[in-house]
Amino acid sequence: MSSTATLLKRHNHRVHPCKPEQKQELLTLLLTQNANKNILVVATNTTDILNEVENAKNTSIISDEDLANAPELKCELLISYDLPQKAIIYMARIARTTEFALILLDPEEQTLLYPIETLSGRTLMQETVAGFETVVKKTEPIKKEFKPRNDKKEFKPKRDDFRGEKKESKPRSNEERGEKKYGDKPARDDKRPAKKPYNKDASKAWDNKEKKGSKFLGKDENGKALFSGKTGDRNHRHDGTPKDYVPKVPGRKINIKSLKKPEEKE
Repeated sequence: MSSTATLLKRHNHRVHPCKPEQKQELLTLLLTQNANKNILVVATNTTDILNEVENAKNTSIISDEDLANAPELKCELLISYDLPQKAIIYMARIARTTEFALILLDPEEQTLLYPIETLSGRTLMQETVAGFETVVKKTEPIKKEFKPRNDKKEFKPKRDDFRGEKKESKPRSNEERGEKKYGDKPARDDKRPAKKPYNKDASKAWDNKEKKGSKFLGKDENGKALFSGKTGDRNHRHDGTPKDYVPKVPGRKINIKSLKKPEEKE
């Protein structure tokens, strides 16, 4: 955002809506009201307003291209006869004014005003001058033809329409359905084996089974001891003698104070 845009007070930066054919008349009125100020009129096409500005005092007209080539040009009041297509070009315009900035806006240029407000970070006040009011046409909403909801659905014949007359159905009895009355249980199939009764003594058979220990069977050709179970290989030496219990050696205790480095003397 331009630094000049922030220095301009909000009530000194205004928009005057008017019709396109009334722009020159409104410009003449504004030049007459502000004849004591140094005025600069900027437009994209200056040929249409040269006749109106030549007779005004302290007023000069310039295009955007010529304004970019004159960095020393300043004014007290800047009037934008029209709006440029890019908002950054308009920000270069108001950088030349010190106090006031006015815009002559016709309804067709309303869409060019929104990017300028976004870039400047504020909304511009719109003030209608007496005798230059613009009539905004209200667009009426398009009325759609009402169509019943049932007309949208396609007719689909029901399944009974192809069968002809529907026969009355009578409830069938349980015997016709092949069902049995409540409380009757199906007969047991004799081919199916019966379950064996639970035997409590059978569960204790494993506990009463004798546990066979690992026995020393001798040595093989290489002199290695042989045992009847795998536990014998772990608990005996190579020659068959049982292993002695070796207690675990506790870790070595280290004095922490001995590890500290002696403090250096100053």
